Amino acid sequence: MSANQIFTVGLIQMRCSDDPAENRERALAKIREAASRGAQVICLPELYATQYFCQSEDHANFDLAEPIPGPTTAALAKVAAEKKVVIIGSLFERRAAGIYHNTAVVIDADGSMKGMYRKMHIPDDPLYYEKFYFTPGDLGFRAFDTAQGRIGTLVCWDQWYPEGARITALQGADVLFYPTAIGWHPSEKAEFGAAQADAWRTMQRAHAISNGVYVAAVNRVGHETLARVGGAGIEFWGGSFVSDPFGVVLAEASRTEEEILIVPCDRRHQETVRRHWPFLRDRRIDAYPPIARRFIDPTD
Repeated sequence: MSANQIFTVGLIQMRCSDDPAENRERALAKIREAASRGAQVICLPELYATQYFCQSEDHANFDLAEPIPGPTTAALAKVAAEKKVVIIGSLFERRAAGIYHNTAVVIDADGSMKGMYRKMHIPDDPLYYEKFYFTPGDLGFRAFDTAQGRIGTLVCWDQWYPEGARITALQGADVLFYPTAIGWHPSEKAEFGAAQADAWRTMQRAHAISNGVYVAAVNRVGHETLARVGGAGIEFWGGSFVSDPFGVVLAEASRTEEEILIVPCDRRHQETVRRHWPFLRDRRIDAYPPIARRFIDPTD
């Protein structure tokens, strides 16, 4: 585990075509570019190898899944070792026949796989039919020791749940990574778009503040309309960003363009923030058992 106080995050905001091989090659090229610009921990968007196929329920899409370890993890491991960087990659995992996960893998700077996180919160909304495809994660919330320190990763819909961020931070993660694929329904954008994107950004900044950690969210961009689905599709809103441990946004990408964000993060700043805002110290863990209940009924 690195003793360095400063580690540099690289976020790859990219478009995704209907050609998985092209997406994978472009992602590897962008990882190399990020590394050449000083990134030490590099994160790709959610399910970057394909267009966002969850816009419909189609059994043929299960053919897009692959095992872990498999071809994608091997390719990521090769470039991680080549460039001596830590990589967080998001995959459609085929665990067994009929069991598939939305999984983030953590590849260390020597090319070894430190572990994986299976997405815990699975949405089911118009054009986000993830419950059809993904079995909920069963590995719990996790943090991983890497060459650049201890990091945690969650995935997209997990962004909205403070419990996941808290549990990961309590395992000593200095930074929480959120590979993401989130966007607007074009018909709703004019009325609700700004508020939706602001809520997304605000929620993750809140995770940074309440836990005293860096938060790095990396989204895709582009308007994706699947040929087999039709309709208006989804306009992915980009806006990838890194927040410091008190919610200050250190860097933020555009809503429409591919970008690579390179952001230095300082553990000494994290220490200072936590000393002055000791939220973890003042937690009343003796009073929190009800949080594990689905709902607290008035008659209970």
